[in-house]
Amino acid sequence: MRTIMVINAKGGCGKTTLATNIAGFYANKGNAVAIADFDPQGSSLDWLKVRPENRPEIIGIDAADGTFRAPRNLDILILDVPAAIHGKTLTALVRKAESLVIPVLASPIDIRACAHFIKELLLVGKVNRDEVKLAVVANRVKENTLIFHTLEKFLKRLKIPRIATLRDTQNYIRSAERGVSIFEMAPSAVQQDLDQWRSLTRWLNSKRSIA
Repeated sequence: MRTIMVINAKGGCGKTTLATNIAGFYANKGNAVAIADFDPQGSSLDWLKVRPENRPEIIGIDAADGTFRAPRNLDILILDVPAAIHGKTLTALVRKAESLVIPVLASPIDIRACAHFIKELLLVGKVNRDEVKLAVVANRVKENTLIFHTLEKFLKRLKIPRIATLRDTQNYIRSAERGVSIFEMAPSAVQQDLDQWRSLTRWLNSKRSIA
C-alpha cells in the first residue's frame, strides 16, 4: 500500500483540495483508494458524501481522533492532515507516510510559515530524507505578480523540490461542490489544470517520491 500525506501547519493552503484530487487521480486509474481525514472539520469526508455513485469508489476514513484502520487490499492511502500539527503529534503522523506533499500559497505569511514548518519537519518531526520524500506545491498561484516571484525565489532556496504550480481557478471550487476531481471533469474545461498537475502526478508515480 502506498501512503501519501498532504500536510502543512498553516491553515487555508489547500490541503484538502490536493488530497481529494490526488485521490481522484488514482481512483480513475483503477486503484483501490482511501482518504484518511484527520481534520475534525472532515472536509474530505464531506467531499465524499456528495461524490456521485457512478464515479470510481474512494473510501473515507474518519481519523479525527488520530487513529484509524486502513481497509485491506488498498493500493493508495491519502492522509489529509489538519493545520496546527506540531511536536510529537507531527512526528507520529509523518512516520505513517512514504511521501509528503506540502502546499504553500504565494503570500508573505504563508511563505514564512512554510519555511518554519519545513524546518520543524526536518528537526522536530524527525523526517529522514531517505525514509520520507518531501515535495512542495505552489498553490492558488496568480502568475506574473511580485509575490509569485518572491515565492519562486523562496522555493528555489529550499533543498526540497517544487513539483507543481497550480493556478487560482474556480475549477477546484466546482469540483469540490460536485464531489469529483478535476480528472473527472470535462477535459476542455480543465485542460490547463490537467497540464499543471502532470508534473505532480509524474513525481508521485516515480521512484523519486518513494522512500
